[in-house]
Amino acid sequence: MEKTELILLPGLNRQVRFLIQKLNGKSLPNVLVIGSFSELVANKIVNKFGSNVEIIVEDYESLINSKYIIRNSTNINVKMMSYDSTDYPDAHFDLVYAQASISLTNRNKIIKEIKRVLKPGGYFCVGEIVSLEKNVPRFVQDIYDNSDLLPLFGEDLEKYYAERKFNLIAKENLSSTLKEYFSVSIENYNNIADKLESGEKSFYKKVINKIKHESNAYLKLGADKYIGLIAMLMTKENS
Repeated sequence: MEKTELILLPGLNRQVRFLIQKLNGKSLPNVLVIGSFSELVANKIVNKFGSNVEIIVEDYESLINSKYIIRNSTNINVKMMSYDSTDYPDAHFDLVYAQASISLTNRNKIIKEIKRVLKPGGYFCVGEIVSLEKNVPRFVQDIYDNSDLLPLFGEDLEKYYAERKFNLIAKENLSSTLKEYFSVSIENYNNIADKLESGEKSFYKKVINKIKHESNAYLKLGADKYIGLIAMLMTKENS
């Protein structure tokens, strides 16, 4: 796998590969992708399914960065919106995809919004940052707090989504990707930042500093014993 093709998110390329394998041959005309740095995900979905893809990000710097990355892409549009309050009509999307982007303190509101914009029987592919232990040490909690994360306990994940009327099709434990993610992402982000102008570079520098802190905790302090990643593919129950 070439580094230029790496999806620089927890889970790397494994989550979108999981999606493509499970939904091969399906028709997905309208797709919503949630989160910054999801442009390569969107491209892969367009190439595989011929979809029209909307990406939403929550801050202006991510919006500008994303627009630049997709400037030559077809069938992809990016907008700035709150994940828990979009302006899309009800039952609009055939698939909603979120890779490590909604394991947040406002997850419940985000899931409610995803249910609203997803068609009955539509697909939801999510990569959730999870806690591998119910009680985590202070340095792990600091990582969560600094990123507004509220990871669920891994063993509670299926129950959480079942209670919200999602039917599980398949799931995959992607925790093994996190070590590689932290190892390669800093190098890749540094390479990108070196080629950018000062304004764009400052955005990446903030990202790099955040990842350096998380990487140190994960690779050197033992956070890998407490933090995992699980991908799930589900359908919204017909109501």
